[in-house]
Amino acid sequence: MWAYQKRLQYPVNIKKKDLRMAKLLVTQYGGSNGELAAALRYLNQRYTMPDNKGKALLTDIGTEELAHIEMISTMVYQLMKDATLEEIEAAGLDSHYAEHNKALYPTDANGVPFTVTYFATTGDPLADISEDMAAEQKARAVYENLIDLTDDPDVIGPLLWLRQREVVHYNRFKELFDYYQEKLNPKQQMIDNKMVSDNNNNVNNFMNEVENNFNPISDFLNNFTQKM
Repeated sequence: MWAYQKRLQYPVNIKKKDLRMAKLLVTQYGGSNGELAAALRYLNQRYTMPDNKGKALLTDIGTEELAHIEMISTMVYQLMKDATLEEIEAAGLDSHYAEHNKALYPTDANGVPFTVTYFATTGDPLADISEDMAAEQKARAVYENLIDLTDDPDVIGPLLWLRQREVVHYNRFKELFDYYQEKLNPKQQMIDNKMVSDNNNNVNNFMNEVENNFNPISDFLNNFTQKM
């Protein structure tokens, strides 16, 4: 299924300890717009794609998101490496330490644990891919926010690379969305035609009702005019 290479997609070699950044960066591990949510979202949605084209793309991108989890986890680990208890407390990570010591744990930047409610699968390919495009755009925005919060080139480099992958994924999902929209168009066209037909019938019925109700008034006015 997968060919695993024992290296990161993009090299991570952070030399300076920065617990504040580690606390913020972990959101791309376990936050609502993070890599764990993306990986599980895509690897679940692939089963109900209507053909192998969709299944393959969601498998490819979902697998790559697992590699992004590996990158984020490595960055958080390196940012916290050799931190003292005093530094952990000063960074507001003492509650994390109490539960997990220095172990990685998927949360957002506020310490809220990961939950599967961060993603959904509807079984409708257009609805699911629309959510995927939005997820990639939100992840891109979060990476840009994180880049604004650091001046360490060893942190910025991987974040820029990850940010660009979100743009690539968005474009791939947009291509798939357009493909399915055209492919599934006959079914949608039938629905649209029925709606137009029903609307036209409703309008015609309304106009006939108005005309029928208006005729007695028209007759009365005509008779009244003739008498005058």
